[in-house]
Amino acid sequence: MEEYPTIEDHGVIGDLQTAALVALDGTVTWFCAPRFDSPSIFGGLLDRHRGGYFRISPDGVRYVSKQLYLPDTPILITRFISADGVGEVVDFMPVTGEQPTDRHRLVRIINMVRGSMRFRVECRPRFNYGRDPHQLEIRPDGSVFRSASGTLTLHTSRPRGRLIPEEDIDNRDGDLVAFATLHRGDTGAVIMDTASPEEPHVLPFEEVRGMFEQTRDYWRRWLDRSRYTGRWREMVERSAITLKLMTYAPTGAMIAAPTASLPEEIGGTRNWDYRYTWIRDTAFSVHALLGLGFTEEATRYAEWLDDRVREAGDNAAPLNVMYRVDGSSDLTEETLDHFEGYRGSGPVRIGNGAADQLQLDIHGEALFAIHLAGERHLNCSHGVWQSAVRLIDWLCDKWDQPDAGIWESRQHPRDYTYSRLMSWVAFDRAIRLATDLGRPGNIDRWTDQRNAIYNQIMERGYHPGRRSFVQAYGENVLDAALLIMPVVGFVTPTDPQWRSTLRAIDQDLVSDSLVYRYDPTASPDGLPGNEGTFNMCTFWYVEALATAGRLNEARLTFEKMFTFSNHLGLYAEEIAPTGEQVGNYPQAFSHLSLINAALTLNHLLDQRR
Repeated sequence: MEEYPTIEDHGVIGDLQTAALVALDGTVTWFCAPRFDSPSIFGGLLDRHRGGYFRISPDGVRYVSKQLYLPDTPILITRFISADGVGEVVDFMPVTGEQPTDRHRLVRIINMVRGSMRFRVECRPRFNYGRDPHQLEIRPDGSVFRSASGTLTLHTSRPRGRLIPEEDIDNRDGDLVAFATLHRGDTGAVIMDTASPEEPHVLPFEEVRGMFEQTRDYWRRWLDRSRYTGRWREMVERSAITLKLMTYAPTGAMIAAPTASLPEEIGGTRNWDYRYTWIRDTAFSVHALLGLGFTEEATRYAEWLDDRVREAGDNAAPLNVMYRVDGSSDLTEETLDHFEGYRGSGPVRIGNGAADQLQLDIHGEALFAIHLAGERHLNCSHGVWQSAVRLIDWLCDKWDQPDAGIWESRQHPRDYTYSRLMSWVAFDRAIRLATDLGRPGNIDRWTDQRNAIYNQIMERGYHPGRRSFVQAYGENVLDAALLIMPVVGFVTPTDPQWRSTLRAIDQDLVSDSLVYRYDPTASPDGLPGNEGTFNMCTFWYVEALATAGRLNEARLTFEKMFTFSNHLGLYAEEIAPTGEQVGNYPQAFSHLSLINAALTLNHLLDQRR
């Protein structure tokens, strides 16, 4: 890799246990195995020299590259167009299933559509975040890379054409560099296998074609279950596929993003590891997927959430902020000092220190999801309810204290309005569940706590001078997280205090329809530098505008957001002032909030009609 591709110039593929990013030039710049949160094998996105990559692209010819997904699938097609010919690299990962496995395959098919083209194939793995050396063994029909932390096997398939002729293979410092000239109609493949039970060999192309067809058919069958027929269907379904790609099938956990330490500001230090499962993200994803009709996925997310609630309730402890995909919580944060970071944006962090923070809002999000699932007749079990009761009883004694808040401030704890809001949601949904389902619980005590929080927010969370609800008590800083207030039912969209809050957010946090989460200069969060606008906050803003009756503004804002997606309909966490995407990519919260905004806006537009 000579230079860093932009974050948005990538597609994502995956097998429901891990994922890979493929750049517009045909380079796999990020891949971890055997799980999303495992050490990287290709980490060139965080260090172009030490991170490793796997590239297939034209050699010695000027070309233009384009990418698209095979419709209704995450099978990625990268097209190389030149005066001499048109070639394609088709990338996908066969679905692994619901049993954890060390074996993950990345299939790279090369098709020559027109003319002739010489391709360069480079495979330069760097195991364990580039910390483990490896050796390359070249065999007649493929290659094996061996390191202390694992192996990588390259199988080939060449029924027609001359893909990777043996005489062209060159062992350069343990890396594979090869060339092949293909002519119109030639097709071949390289199959990367992280734990191959076999030596490198030539696969019949019919077998490769079978992998392709099985993967295609799996995703199309899955998408056929969507009930969404409204506006923006293509963007909504691409977001649904992306959320599914970020789901760890063995447990049903959904990660926040498949990447780590992509910067919120180029050259800045706000670089975090998002390859874990946040209670908050999982709860809101239940809302999004139930809205589309994906009951099975929502049920798996709810079951994963139930397990975390039961663990916390059994130990009389609060929920953790985030977990690994297997439900464990060892997320010690460390710095990879040997990586320079994306475009020099250090430090590169793995693990996440925010896992140990007190964030009281997550209990509200958990109960919000459990209640929503109950409305769709996905009722929680007796054991889960008992644990939820213990969790709510714990919250009765703990909600009225400072915490780190939704944005995981590494500054001193504060009395965040959003944390109080979601504690109100926790009590409110617990009361509804107990009442609607006839479940036992101290409803009188929960009602007293719910009412106390409501009165406190109205007295201390609303700033009369700003005519707005504010980020924290005793301050006048606005916070886009409060856009969720009407969604959870704390205020009505027509409440005068809410309408004035929305106008204040218009003025202070909205820039050309894009929404900042807050102003870090007015509300220090313990970190230097600035950040871009947050995509999920913009989608929350769309929903808030729509429910407040400002439908034309909501629709225009929503349509503008589509111009900031990449060429494949994918979103990172933020949009920089330059208009480029920054932060970890693709981000689940961006896509699930897009889905929720589309559901709400489409429904209200239909009603108006």
